[in-house]
Amino acid sequence: MRQSSTTTLATRERSALGLFMGDAGIVYIIDDDESMRAALDSLLRSIGHTTRAYASVSEFLAARRQDAPGCLILDVRMPGVSGLDSQGQLAGLGIHLPVVLMTGHGDIPMSVRGMKAGAVDFLTKPFRDQDMLDAVATAIARDASRRKIDNEQALLRDKFAKLSPREQQVMRLVTAGKMNKQVAGDLGLSEITVKIHRGAAMHKMGARTLADLVRMAEALGL
Repeated sequence: MRQSSTTTLATRERSALGLFMGDAGIVYIIDDDESMRAALDSLLRSIGHTTRAYASVSEFLAARRQDAPGCLILDVRMPGVSGLDSQGQLAGLGIHLPVVLMTGHGDIPMSVRGMKAGAVDFLTKPFRDQDMLDAVATAIARDASRRKIDNEQALLRDKFAKLSPREQQVMRLVTAGKMNKQVAGDLGLSEITVKIHRGAAMHKMGARTLADLVRMAEALGL
C-alpha cells in the first residue's frame, strides 16, 4: 500500500504545534458508501475521536456541528455535487474545517486541485489506516491552531473596541511609527495628553511595551 507523501510533513506539523496522535477531536465523515463510513467511524473512535457520519454533503450541512477542533473527511466522487466542488463551497458557507479528501479513482490533476484548494491530504482507496490517522491528526492540529488564533484576534478586537475614540486614534498613529510630538500635532493635542492616552491604550490592550502594541495593531490590521 502506498506511503502518503505528506506523512513526514504531517508529523513535523503536529510536533511543532505540540499535538500528537492521541489528541482527540471531532471528525465528520462524508461518504455515500455505508461500509466505508462504518469502517472510518470504527477506526477513528478506536483512538478516542468523536465522529459524525453522513451520506452526503447536504446531510452534513443540515446537521448541527459542535464548536470544537475537528476536521472533515470527504469522498471526492459522490452522486450530485462532487467532493471537490463541495470543498470549495464550504468556506463560502463559513465552514473552515480542514478537509481530508479520499477517492477510489484518484489522478494527479484531481489531487493537485484538491491540495490547492487547501486539503490536508488526498488519499486513494484503499489506503493504510495509519495514513488516514496521520492526515486526521494533522487536520485537527491545524483547526486547533486556527481556533486559537481566531480567539486571540477576537479578544484583541474586543479590547480595541473598549478604547475611547481618542485612545484608538493615538494607538493607530503611535503604532504607525509617529512620535508623540507628531501625534500631538496631528490631533491638535498637547504632548502630555498624547502620552496619557497612549499609556491608557497600552494598559487596556495589555501591552507591556510599544513593540507589543505594534504587534497587536498589526494583528488587528490597523
